[in-house]
Amino acid sequence: MTTEKQKLGDLGEILVIKNCTCPRCKRHHTLKQLRQNFKCADVICDFCGYLAQVKAITSNDIEKLPKQVLGAAWSVQKERLDAGIYMPLFMVQVDHNKRFAIYYLSADLQSPQMFTPRKPLSSTARRSGWQGFMYDLTTIRDGAIVKIY
Repeated sequence: MTTEKQKLGDLGEILVIKNCTCPRCKRHHTLKQLRQNFKCADVICDFCGYLAQVKAITSNDIEKLPKQVLGAAWSVQKERLDAGIYMPLFMVQVDHNKRFAIYYLSADLQSPQMFTPRKPLSSTARRSGWQGFMYDLTTIRDGAIVKIY
């Protein structure tokens, strides 16, 4: 059964695909969803191969970015950071009236400081030991995150 957070994530990916051009090749309607649970990427350009992560959040004010956004699995993200691989990020904010805004952060404007590991899940949790991370948007310089829709 699909959770509300999964539905929100799917909505975010669909909104990016329908409303955004590929940041690399600038073509319209070439971004496509990757399969569920593809590590560290959610969309791909079927023309140039550009990959990006999409994070969707609910917000009372879609014009104001939050200070942090929930990431995914820390172990996978840390491996990529250690290898110097950063994934471009689309952030989709959706309000309770289904209005939305899409923001973009290029990979070359990211730094290790923006990735904050979370505490691992307790031994009684269903996914005991799993550890996620947060995107700390307060570490990003002004103007680096661009509203694109």
